[in-house]
Amino acid sequence: MRVLLLGATGMIGQGVLRECLRDPAVTAVLSLGRSPTGVVDPKLTEIVHPDLGDRAFLAPLLTGLDACFFCLGVSSVRLPATEYERITYGLTIAVAEMLIAANPLLTFIYVSGQGTDSTEHGRSHWARVKGRTENQLRAMPFKGVYLFRPGMVQPLHGITSRTRLYRVLYALLAPLLSALRWLFPHTITTTQQLGRAMILVVRDGYPTPVLEPRDLTRLGAS
Repeated sequence: MRVLLLGATGMIGQGVLRECLRDPAVTAVLSLGRSPTGVVDPKLTEIVHPDLGDRAFLAPLLTGLDACFFCLGVSSVRLPATEYERITYGLTIAVAEMLIAANPLLTFIYVSGQGTDSTEHGRSHWARVKGRTENQLRAMPFKGVYLFRPGMVQPLHGITSRTRLYRVLYALLAPLLSALRWLFPHTITTTQQLGRAMILVVRDGYPTPVLEPRDLTRLGAS
């Protein structure tokens, strides 16, 4: 399995990269991002480019792939609506269009979020934009499109968020999150479970295109 990974320097992307490098079913990982991961592994190749929507440069490089794990995302907090849409919708679809031409048998996994609005008519702007992105991806002729909607995600194995506030909060809440996972095992998803779930969905498929926290924790623990 040859995987393209976007967002490998983010908290979720770090976890997915770790699981891909550990799993023998994944033979190669191509990381695409604006900054290097800092990870050295014989299975990992990195493309560092300032414009991830640059078709002329990137499209010829994105070939021979079996799966795309799209973990790239931004918070809508204090971000202008147009910029949030440009990144969340525009960039995602631009990458997907580059991939579909050269990889018709590719499985596309998109990390969305719990509460995403598939109707595109709800009150929450971020949820509408995520819903529009999901709907557009599902209309594209990939081998398969799966939409991961985690809620709370707990980082494991030394993985941290790039946002200082989140790093502090996760460090303070780590014991509580572990306890909550034990008490309510299907409400909090770990970075390890997300990575495992992605690999298994590409390998085996899944009955539904949308995976909520219960699906992710069950699948990632198998």
